[in-house]
Amino acid sequence: MTESQPAGAAPATDAEDPIAATRRWLERAVIGLNLCPFAKAVYAKQQVRFVLSDAHDEEALLVQLGEELARLQATDPDEIDTTLIVHPHVLGDFLDYNDFLDLADAAVEELGYEGEIQVASFHPDYQFAGSDIDDVGNCSNRSPYPMLHLLREASVERAVAAFPDPEVIVERNLETLEKLGIEGWHKLLAP
Repeated sequence: MTESQPAGAAPATDAEDPIAATRRWLERAVIGLNLCPFAKAVYAKQQVRFVLSDAHDEEALLVQLGEELARLQATDPDEIDTTLIVHPHVLGDFLDYNDFLDLADAAVEELGYEGEIQVASFHPDYQFAGSDIDDVGNCSNRSPYPMLHLLREASVERAVAAFPDPEVIVERNLETLEKLGIEGWHKLLAP
């Protein structure tokens, strides 16, 4: 592990396929550890769109984000319910990524999708405000590569309404990650 890589970051190799790594993370961590109890159904129904961005700057990523927002909005949810835009060549620095989220939210609003689509954030160096960089709880939002997750608000509302106590998800995730530990997290995501 290099000094610049937080202890909870999922290691990725240069030769690794970013979409394969993202699928592995989704299957083993998000679904396997049940970090998101809503993910399994859409993944099993093949309603998750995986997009590998070739953007090398924020402007190109913002254009692609707009295209993917429009595609998601125009597509039947039974075909595509959610989109993962994996962007390995831009916003590798978490603070820059975090700043970009304001632009992403502004794009959602500008395109008229506010209240219909939201952008969730995942990054290899994700760090919740007030947490230490090595807190294992940060792993709940750590993905192998920087990613923008486009979610339909109606789908989120249905999933939350069907879940008996959605507030317990965060607590349960923290307990799960603390039991697993940083070493266990890395083993879980190893190719």
